[in-house]
Amino acid sequence: MTQLLTGAQFKAMILNASAAIENHKTEVNELNVFPVPDGDTGTNMSLTLSNGAKMLAGEEPRTVSRAAEITANALLRGARGNSGVILSLLFRGVARRLKDFETADAALFAASLRDGVEAAYKAVMKPAEGTILTVSRLAADAAVEAAEAESDLEIVLERTIEAGKIALADTINQNPVLKKAGVIDSGGKGYIYILDGMLRALRGEIIESGADADAVGRDRADFSQFTEEDLTFGYEVVYIVTRETGKSLDLLRAFLNSVGDSIVIADDDDLIKVHVHTDSPGEVIADALTYGSIQSAQLENLREQQTEKSAESRRAEPQKKYGAVAVCSGEGLEAVFRDLGADTLVTGGQTMNPSTDDILAAVEQTPAEIVFIYPNNKNIIMAAEQAVPLSDKRIVVVPTKSIPQGVAAMLAFDTAADAEENLDVMKSAISRVRTILITHAARDSVFDGHEIHEGEFLALLGDALLHSGDDFSGVADAVVSALTEQPPEFVTVFSGEGSSDAETARLLGKLSALPDIETTVVDGGQPVYRYVISAE
Repeated sequence: MTQLLTGAQFKAMILNASAAIENHKTEVNELNVFPVPDGDTGTNMSLTLSNGAKMLAGEEPRTVSRAAEITANALLRGARGNSGVILSLLFRGVARRLKDFETADAALFAASLRDGVEAAYKAVMKPAEGTILTVSRLAADAAVEAAEAESDLEIVLERTIEAGKIALADTINQNPVLKKAGVIDSGGKGYIYILDGMLRALRGEIIESGADADAVGRDRADFSQFTEEDLTFGYEVVYIVTRETGKSLDLLRAFLNSVGDSIVIADDDDLIKVHVHTDSPGEVIADALTYGSIQSAQLENLREQQTEKSAESRRAEPQKKYGAVAVCSGEGLEAVFRDLGADTLVTGGQTMNPSTDDILAAVEQTPAEIVFIYPNNKNIIMAAEQAVPLSDKRIVVVPTKSIPQGVAAMLAFDTAADAEENLDVMKSAISRVRTILITHAARDSVFDGHEIHEGEFLALLGDALLHSGDDFSGVADAVVSALTEQPPEFVTVFSGEGSSDAETARLLGKLSALPDIETTVVDGGQPVYRYVISAE
């Protein structure tokens, strides 16, 4: 029986949870729809939580408050992919509830789980049900209900997990993509493993990491794409205000939602940091003063005004107005983005999602006042957005979901225009790009009634499967067929690892059947995808 949770026990719970998700990351990864190699959800959750475990390993937290604070800070810095960012938000809410408590009873711990859910829902602008959000919410509700009748933390956590498993089983009915694929949510599954690891720690069990469990599941790349920036307001306001009046942050969130979007709120004991896009900057600053004294404020329209700058040892002092950070992998693609004006590159993409800290380090090394980030992968966008409140530089995340979108966006950039105009123009350029990917199936699978066999060629247009088969000519025909209805004017073929001159020639020959088309071939050298095709 455990009635009071100590800092040492919380540390043990995180270490156990990290080992649990590490041991089951392959199983979580393989709850997918497409069998493209894309070690994402399980890997991202494992890497994120392991950052917390590493920080705690060298500490002896005397209070549950301190243990939770270390965990939350480490997870935010190390968050990878959308699933990792959401996991970090869940633990950030836990840390806030446990703040200043030496120990936590069952009711307090259950309340902290619910606070974590609230933090995650509030941070995700377009929450989707049938995901880790649903699983964590219903699990936390069960925890609060159990804690009203039980003082034993072990019993409360048991009932939390039971409710979470029921919610997880129902995700297949809530999310249409999951229903079509016939699978449960991968992020929710990972969260259950994390809770189970925490429970086993309370029981005195120690989970050894390194023995990755055998995977049993269907295949689907991470689709937990819960938020996509949609900038529609004319001003960006960033401010830091001291916490003096005790006014609720719920009121702040409600106000900001009423006057703007692209909202990020980070807070600790003493300060609140806000980022918002709005047409009412004066109202935003006036509202900030109701929370305390403004320590710094930044307003961007035709120019940027900074009232406070702090330099870190790794930070490059601004030498120009605009800079660019691009995420890519492959020598050829790196050369392309450098030629387009990228100051700093972050190695990443499919199977290699960089953390928020990796992206932040690249921003700080970029010698510019305003830094545009091009994630070039849908599962990296949210990690990039988490870097926004962590830097004193102004960061603009361009929501590029593929390499072709990143190239199109950078080509559209105009150094003479302001940041908002550039973002609008780049989003327009992104919308005109179609991305087709050619790769190999990593394993046998069934998608939408279509059998896919390990080693077959796959052609993908967005999340749609165009073709699978052993014959490359069939894949090339499917690519041309997909482009026939709206023939592009320009096609760029980025050849990657595993491609051959013969296949490239065959692909170009098929593409030549399209009317009035200009085709370019670039040796991208990218892993995972044999060819990345941009059609505009």
